[in-house]
Amino acid sequence: MAPEINIKSSYGGKKRAYVTFLAGNGDYVKGVVGLAKGLRKANSKYPLVVAVLPDVPEDHRRQLLEQGCIVEEIQPVCPPENQTQFAMAYYVLNYSKLRIWKDFLNMYFKDIYKPIPPVYNLVLAMLWRHPENIELNEANVVHYCAAGSKPWRFTGQEENMEREDIKMLVGKWWDIYNDESLDYKNVTVHCGQEEEEEVHRKQQTTLPQLFTDLSEAGVLQYAKAPSAA
Repeated sequence: MAPEINIKSSYGGKKRAYVTFLAGNGDYVKGVVGLAKGLRKANSKYPLVVAVLPDVPEDHRRQLLEQGCIVEEIQPVCPPENQTQFAMAYYVLNYSKLRIWKDFLNMYFKDIYKPIPPVYNLVLAMLWRHPENIELNEANVVHYCAAGSKPWRFTGQEENMEREDIKMLVGKWWDIYNDESLDYKNVTVHCGQEEEEEVHRKQQTTLPQLFTDLSEAGVLQYAKAPSAA
């Protein structure tokens, strides 16, 4: 079992953040940088917390800090030793995401599950599987999860990647990623003194402190993470 974390949440509380996950020394750090800059482009009020596994190199962590991210290391969640005969190595990555919220999301959405509409979670495969449900010009959040669609690896050679709408969305990602005006250092230069102090305060916040702050409202009590099996 994973350790317990006190995660009580406030609806309309004073502490909020976007949280994402990063593992390994590969090129997914580019995706997190793109996410951070995209949130700034959308004028997000809230910081981006990046939960990283120990194998994320210092250089990648530095890049995230330079982009204004709050970087917090978490420990991997591994399958029980007596249940590893069918486990794949990459399962650890999926299990480790439980460190971020444990059972918080399950408890929150119990009996009130509502799928996120495509306008806030455009899965690219929907463009060719259910085009009748998609209004591309209304999409606010794009999930680059189709094979070959990661912008930093894009070649256009995989199935469906030759589509013009896919190329357009990949191009938009690169526009944000390459926009130096969205770099954290360039954004904070234009902040007023009061805003700059607020940004600095957020930078000093850690993920455990965020959970502590969230606990004040008393909505949730201790939540144990489910077994990794």
